[in-house]
Amino acid sequence: MVKPERGPRERMVFSAAQLIRRDGVEATGMRDVAAHAGAPRGSLQHYFPGGKEQLVAEALRWAGRYAADRVARFLAAMERPTPSGLFAAMVGQWTDEYRTSGFAGGCPVAAATVDRAQSSETAREAAADAFAAWTRPVADALTGMGVPAARSEPLATLMISALEGAIVIARAERDVRALTTVARELGPLLDAAATEA
Repeated sequence: MVKPERGPRERMVFSAAQLIRRDGVEATGMRDVAAHAGAPRGSLQHYFPGGKEQLVAEALRWAGRYAADRVARFLAAMERPTPSGLFAAMVGQWTDEYRTSGFAGGCPVAAATVDRAQSSETAREAAADAFAAWTRPVADALTGMGVPAARSEPLATLMISALEGAIVIARAERDVRALTTVARELGPLLDAAATEA
C-alpha cells in the first residue's frame, strides 16, 4: 500500500520539528517553516490560529510520537531484545546521523525546552508530554524484557536523560564519543536490571 503524501498541515508540523532541532525555537520563524514545508504562508494562520505557540507545541508532540514509534521499530529489528540492545539502538540512531550527516541537528524537544520552558507554559507542557510519550514505550519494553515494573520507568528516564545529555555533548564536541560512552557504560546496568525479577 502506498503511503499517502503529507498534507500542508503535517508538512508544516514536520518542518517545524526539523528547524527547531537544528536552530532552536527562537531562531525558527513561521515564514521559515512555511518555506521549508513548501506551503503557502497564508496557510499558517489557517492551520495554526494559535500562531507559533501552537505550531511549536504540535511539533514537540509530533517529536514525542516519533521517538515512541522508533522504540517499536528498534524492538522489531532485534532477534532477542535486551535492555542494552534497545539503548544501543536508541543511541545508534544518533551516532549514525552524526557520522553521515554531521552535527547540525539535535532533539527538537530538548531544544524547545532550553529555549521556551521558562517563557511559555504551552511549550513546556508540550515538551513534558513529548518526553512522557517517549518514556512510556521504553518502560513497557523494559518490563517486557524482565525488568521489574517498579524499575522500568526510572530506568527509561535514565536512558532518555543519558541519551539527551550525550546528544548535547556530541554536538558541542563534534564527536560521537559521549554517545558511544553512555551506550557502553549503561548497557551492563540495564541488563542487570532485567535479571532482578
